[in-house]
Amino acid sequence: MDKQTQDLPRIGTLPSGPLDSICDVGDITVGHSTLADGARQTGVTVVKPHAGDPYLDKVPAAATVLNGFGKSTGLVQVQELGVLETPIALTNTFGVGTVANAQIRAAVAANPGIGRGMATVNPLVFECNDGYLNDIQALAVQESHYADALAASDKLPAQGAVGAGRGMSCFSFKGGIGSASRVATIQPDQRYTVGALVLSNFGRLPNLIVAGRPFGRRLAGQLEGNLAQAGENAAIVPEKGSIILLVATDAPLDARQLRRLSLRAGAGLARTGSVFGHGSGDIALAFSTAYTVPQEAERPMPAIAMLHEARIDPLFEAAAEACEQAIIAALWRADSVLGRDGHVRTAIRDAAPDWRQWLADTEF
Repeated sequence: MDKQTQDLPRIGTLPSGPLDSICDVGDITVGHSTLADGARQTGVTVVKPHAGDPYLDKVPAAATVLNGFGKSTGLVQVQELGVLETPIALTNTFGVGTVANAQIRAAVAANPGIGRGMATVNPLVFECNDGYLNDIQALAVQESHYADALAASDKLPAQGAVGAGRGMSCFSFKGGIGSASRVATIQPDQRYTVGALVLSNFGRLPNLIVAGRPFGRRLAGQLEGNLAQAGENAAIVPEKGSIILLVATDAPLDARQLRRLSLRAGAGLARTGSVFGHGSGDIALAFSTAYTVPQEAERPMPAIAMLHEARIDPLFEAAAEACEQAIIAALWRADSVLGRDGHVRTAIRDAAPDWRQWLADTEF
């Protein structure tokens, strides 16, 4: 486990995978394209479910909409067919259409029959609103940024204020991309990994809970002056901004079971202090790398022995814990960012350098 992994609060009791990230699951890779230029603080993040062509070899998936204040695309078909057909893309609210076009072009380039002799492709793009730091009206995200993120995908991606997370805010601090993994023991000789990646852009500071401690209440007074300058009041600012929670596992689950797993991401989200507020678009998607579903009807369908329903609870626990840890990782790994109109989001580790002592204080 590297130094960066150690330098943040540890959530829960389950063991992590070797990378403590979603990339511990199967052949998943993650890539970013980051725009950091004055008022343009945004980007694209791409999660590849495997190294092959996701249109030809689809992975099973399902989603849960915890609060639907969002502008994602592709969810309806995922819910209907229970598979992914492209890598998963994350970006800002006004970049969804551009990134969806980029996904379609990439799929057509790899499979020229799409939309002609072959079925059309379902692009899947999730978004959060980074308009506090990013000049979202500039429409800075271009199709090339999706291609760049896709090309940059690997097993050791950066976290924090990178890619789609560049302009995101979380509990009045800098938010962004966070990831974690947990190992679930089904039986002594049967273990599966559950990984999470979040685009974290939500939360009211007084509600922030870290490892079960009311961390936000202690920080609210310290940050009060900065919030006042930004026209915010920590006590009354509504929860808004959204979070996308991606959950991956190597356990053999079907789409119905994956929908159940995606719902447990909400447990991890709630533990950090979210109430799924009116203005927050909170969407979770879960997928499995245990098998793929072929695009072509001539190829055989997989013959997979699914995990028995009575043994799924350890995966639920791992999903909740991994999502909670991923949100904390997004906070602790983000650097401070200066964006449009002089707006600043401070890194939480800079605002609270004594956080270790705070968490150890039994009277806190």
